[in-house]
Amino acid sequence: MTQQPIDGATLLADIEAFHRRFNVFPREAAYVAVTLWDAHAHLVECFETTPRIAFLSPEPGSGKSRALEIIELLTPRAVSTVSASANALYRLVGSSEGLPTVLFDEVDTIFGPKANADEQLRGFLNAGYRRIGGALRCVGDGSNQNAQVFDSYCAVAMAGLGSLPDTVLTRSVIVRMRRRARNEKVEPYRQRIHMKEGHALRDQLATWADQVRARIREAWPEMPDGITDRPADVWEPLLAIADAAGDDWPERARAACVEMVNASQVDDKGSIGIRLLTDLRDHVLIGLDRLPTVAIIDRLNALDDAPWADMNGRPLDSRGLSKMLREYMTIDNTPIAARNIRTSGGVLKGYYSGDLEDAWARYCPPPLPR
Repeated sequence: MTQQPIDGATLLADIEAFHRRFNVFPREAAYVAVTLWDAHAHLVECFETTPRIAFLSPEPGSGKSRALEIIELLTPRAVSTVSASANALYRLVGSSEGLPTVLFDEVDTIFGPKANADEQLRGFLNAGYRRIGGALRCVGDGSNQNAQVFDSYCAVAMAGLGSLPDTVLTRSVIVRMRRRARNEKVEPYRQRIHMKEGHALRDQLATWADQVRARIREAWPEMPDGITDRPADVWEPLLAIADAAGDDWPERARAACVEMVNASQVDDKGSIGIRLLTDLRDHVLIGLDRLPTVAIIDRLNALDDAPWADMNGRPLDSRGLSKMLREYMTIDNTPIAARNIRTSGGVLKGYYSGDLEDAWARYCPPPLPR
């Protein structure tokens, strides 16, 4: 029997409404992003990349696990875990049952400051972001072994305290969760009651995905102005979903894309090196063409909400500053290094703004308006 066409826009609206019953997200754009992510998990094989989605918060009790529970109801072959080995995940992805949707709760126990970072698991998350990723392993007994590539491409959602490694963050849609305010109400979630509703929506998503799969496989959605490189890779599948759904979803999706990408650039300073370059530009060397190292260190360590006064229990010193800056190049393609600066008290070592300008242009986000 021929399946009746499903109105994608109406279905996505129903998915969004289902999330709103149980989740309070920090911004309206997050509801759009999460809804589109749910749908993309049903079409993940159509895309070159599958964005991770990460629900992060500074404190427990912020609704992260609940967000994963609702996603679990709406996505195909969902597997929820708080602990998994990379080898087990590779075999799960390679199963003949089809690509799973992997849901990592308490991911801070794997990557947090008190955990020993699991490089194999990080490799799984990073490699599985692209369809061509995978792990090369030897399989067999004794000397009778052969090299085999294990696929890792699948949809992954995560929840945890704090942050994630930069390599994972840049491949993710980030939702910064907060504890609910007293005036923010949600419907109590009961799995025995609501699982059936969620699975009914999941099955409709699966049917709609079958109806639009051929069109989405050939889609090249137009990106909003300013969304390029990795953010464009992350959002391209979600925008393709929105375009296929139609109605107001293409417009809402692009507005959400711009809002959440801009928010991630404000919330996440990038690597510690980019944070250093940005603080030097915006707070230390602003309006100056040079400054002695001792003055730079004093200004950095005095910055509020900056990591420099406590770098693994010690304040940043001249050796640490030099080590970090020499990873970046001047416009002449030489490592940034301290040079002599003549002062009234003699000659001191310091840094010139001109030596940093190329790195500022290449790595730092645009300066915030003053």
